Amino acid sequence: MKYLILFCASAIITISCNQKNTKTLTKEIKAPVADKKPKNLEKHGDIRVDDYFWMNERDHPEVIDYLERENDYYDKITAPTKDFQKSLFEEMKGRIKEDDASVPYKSNGYWYYRRFETGKNYPFYCRKKDTLDSEEIVVFDNNEMAKGHSYFSQAGYAVSENNEIAVFGIDTVSRRQYTIQFKNLVTGQLYPEKIENTTGGAVWANDNKTVYYTRNDQETLRSYQIYKHILGTDPATDELIFQEDDETFYSFVYKSKSKKYIVIGSSSTLTSEYRIAPAEKGTSEFKVFQERVRGLEYNIAHYEDAFYIQTNKDKAINFKLMKTSEETTSMEHWEEVIAHREDVLLEDVDIFKDFLVVSERSNGLNKIHIKRWDGTASYYLPFDNETYDAYTTTNIEFDTKILRYAYNALNTPSSVIDFDMVSKEKTILKEQEVLGGKFNKDNYMMERIWATAQDGTKIPVSIVYHKDTKKDGNAPLFQYAYGSYGSTTDPSFSSIRLSLLDRGFIYAIAHVRGGEYLGRQWYEDGKLLKKKNTFTDFIDVSKHLIDQNYTSADHLYAYGGSAGGLLMGAIINMSPETYNGVIAAVPFVDVVTTMLDDTIPLTTGEYDEWGNPNEKKYYEYMKSYSPYDNAFEKAYPNTFVTTGYHDSQVQYWEPAKWVAKMRATNTGENTILFHCNMEAGHGGASGRFEALKEIAQQYAFILDLEGVRE
Repeated sequence: MKYLILFCASAIITISCNQKNTKTLTKEIKAPVADKKPKNLEKHGDIRVDDYFWMNERDHPEVIDYLERENDYYDKITAPTKDFQKSLFEEMKGRIKEDDASVPYKSNGYWYYRRFETGKNYPFYCRKKDTLDSEEIVVFDNNEMAKGHSYFSQAGYAVSENNEIAVFGIDTVSRRQYTIQFKNLVTGQLYPEKIENTTGGAVWANDNKTVYYTRNDQETLRSYQIYKHILGTDPATDELIFQEDDETFYSFVYKSKSKKYIVIGSSSTLTSEYRIAPAEKGTSEFKVFQERVRGLEYNIAHYEDAFYIQTNKDKAINFKLMKTSEETTSMEHWEEVIAHREDVLLEDVDIFKDFLVVSERSNGLNKIHIKRWDGTASYYLPFDNETYDAYTTTNIEFDTKILRYAYNALNTPSSVIDFDMVSKEKTILKEQEVLGGKFNKDNYMMERIWATAQDGTKIPVSIVYHKDTKKDGNAPLFQYAYGSYGSTTDPSFSSIRLSLLDRGFIYAIAHVRGGEYLGRQWYEDGKLLKKKNTFTDFIDVSKHLIDQNYTSADHLYAYGGSAGGLLMGAIINMSPETYNGVIAAVPFVDVVTTMLDDTIPLTTGEYDEWGNPNEKKYYEYMKSYSPYDNAFEKAYPNTFVTTGYHDSQVQYWEPAKWVAKMRATNTGENTILFHCNMEAGHGGASGRFEALKEIAQQYAFILDLEGVRE
């Protein structure tokens, strides 16, 4: 009888909710109120009072209870949109080809690709010997491997030089702690050894029995140790090859494209260091390529008897290309190949037997420069759009004249293209299919405009909208940015985004300082003691979009995740009246407390990005913008915050505390919602389509605010 009563009560609530909107329910249903337990946090003689510090205690019953109450509140408030969320999910899923496959690439005599089957959430990793007409060999079926796990992720795999054994990593928790295993590709059997607490990737020596892999620190998850494992031996006896003791660095290992060298890298935000050893045998002796020098960044690629170095040596802020012999690798021997250019960012190089391919960025746009080693040819691939996204992809073969690259734009689905660098002919191998029969790229308009920041700097903005959408100030606009770590958000296509564009939304990417859209200086001007430029740039773009009648404050929505979630927290503290709604996904919002806690994953490695708050000037600057520390009384816009309980990059308690404090200080009546995925980490739900359900939640939130419910 008890369960029948509960069922009936639930049904009544559901029926009632379906007749109301979220605004009405926000007034009728009380949000959870988190207990205040003041804790004084003192640094540099300054005391911050944290009422919600108790939420940091993972797995404490009181914490779990609070998170569950928040999730219950979210479910009740959004009950009127549940059916809409489902239809949005099906709509977005319906545009995606379920039985899809990646374009095969050839490596060491086999063609490798990944494919999906209709109705299945995870990929099949496959290969074919010699030709694409050969019989398919399923190397891994992630659908079978994922059974029994609420979360599943495979960190790719690497195949031994004799093509017989694969090493791969598995994470079933979503905290980036992978277990490495081995599979015999001849018999299909797994080897008994398992290696815990790794980054998931491993590199084979050329002897078919030795692998090098990276271990994480179990507390901070910093990748800091490189081990050597011999197949068939107990992992407990694995030899430690290298340990990175500087807590601001992380380490990694890979094999050169030439297959001649195993390379161990150590990197921080500002400094690089590499070690090299012959890949022929499983050696334990590595030579330092160029010892670390504070502020010296470099990457290395091997070709014939030389190494090519992409570096910022000699104040080359946008990087230049240099070379040196295998025997003399220290920087006093480096010779210039491509000089530094003030207006061109050197992003990457692809090395082939006869060609050097240089990926550049000029005025925010991708450029692919092809040069023959013998100097007989030098030209750029032609891209004539106003704004687009183009990049080289999987180019494993060394002795080939074919370059593989991808191209797309805000209104143009992605294509994978093979380009003959001799004849200059291109072959489109695959064009992304947008199912449903309604998509026509000519229905969508692209623009790139420039907004003026408060200090006079011109901020580029990439925009897309349906051709029928009027720019009369009444259109809803969804503005996105990230703006940290030099990460650039290119204007790429998204079939998912069509669910907004087809309902009259304008979509805008603000290329704010903190990324590298306009070169390395663009990044330098948006970090450390210039971090606030990222926030003010975003707000200035918003105001420009309003001034130019793209939208109005009543119809403007902002979105950002992780460090972009910090951006969201900052803008609604600085200019809450500019936005009708904001979505902050896994947001980094308790900046000062997190950066003072060196036990939290990533903290020490972040000092060069945000500053070290153990130094007073950085402490005071962080405190002046940290969203949690600046959540004072104000009328917040409608806000939706998400997190994952197992998130190792932004711990769940940051957004949980922030939401509790916003609710306590909110002077307005707008909706503040919080949802914690109790089974996910920083990347959200696993599985091909599960992530779409989270996007449907976000889209339903802003569409509901616009009165759109179908």
